This record gives sequence, structure tokens and C-alpha cells, in this order.
Amino acid sequence: MKWLLWFDLWVFLGFAAAIVLSGWAWDSRHMIGMVMAAIGFALWITARLQLGKSFSVRPKAKALVTTGLYSKFRNPIYLFGGLAYAGVFIVWGRPIPLIAFFLLYPSYQYWRARREAKILEKTFGDEYRRYKASTWL
Repeated sequence: MKWLLWFDLWVFLGFAAAIVLSGWAWDSRHMIGMVMAAIGFALWITARLQLGKSFSVRPKAKALVTTGLYSKFRNPIYLFGGLAYAGVFIVWGRPIPLIAFFLLYPSYQYWRARREAKILEKTFGDEYRRYKASTWL
């Protein structure tokens, strides 16, 4: 089941490849979208690697990671995964999927982050509350 830990990254790469291969142009929309996607993807991978063995598909409280990207953001995987996908949706250039993404993704990730926060707060208590107060998002 370890393949499941990286499944979302492979889905993203497949989606990005399909969008790029469906029609690329050297215009500002494509360039801005690809820069956003590349930066988001790089930081998404970095966040995953920094989380290490604490990453899981379902929320668990293995360890409280507070270094690297996690020293500034409580949920860098959600933030930078969203940036990567937003970039690909911009490259795609279809308004309805882009609007749907911007409406649905933040709500879904907010819900996930709240579930995780409850588990972390229950497990780590004041340590998590101090960490939460010193980070963004």
C-alpha cells in the first residue's frame, strides 16, 4: 500500500501531461500556469519529503513536524498541491473547470485540515496549539 502514499502526485503528473499535450502555446496564460504548476509541484514534493514517515493517507498523529515548510505553514501539502493544480487548470484554459476548482478545492482542503487539526490537538495538546499560533494556514 506504500504506492498509495504517492498516488496523488502521479495523478497530478498524468493530468498535467494530458493538458500540456492537448495543446501548448507560448503565450502568457500557458507560461504563467506552468510556472505556477512547477513551483507548486516542487514545494508539494518538498513538503511531502519533510513530513517523512508522518505522512499518511488518513489523518494520524505520528509526530508533530514543525521544521522546513511546516515551520511557516500548517498544511503546505494542501497549499502547494492546490497551487500546482491551479497552474494546470490555468494552462487548460477552460473557465468552468477552473471556476469549479477554485470553488471546491479550498473548501475540501479546509475540511481535511480541520479533521487533522482535531487529531493533532487531541494528541499533542498545548504543543500543537503553540505551533498552530505560530504558523499560517
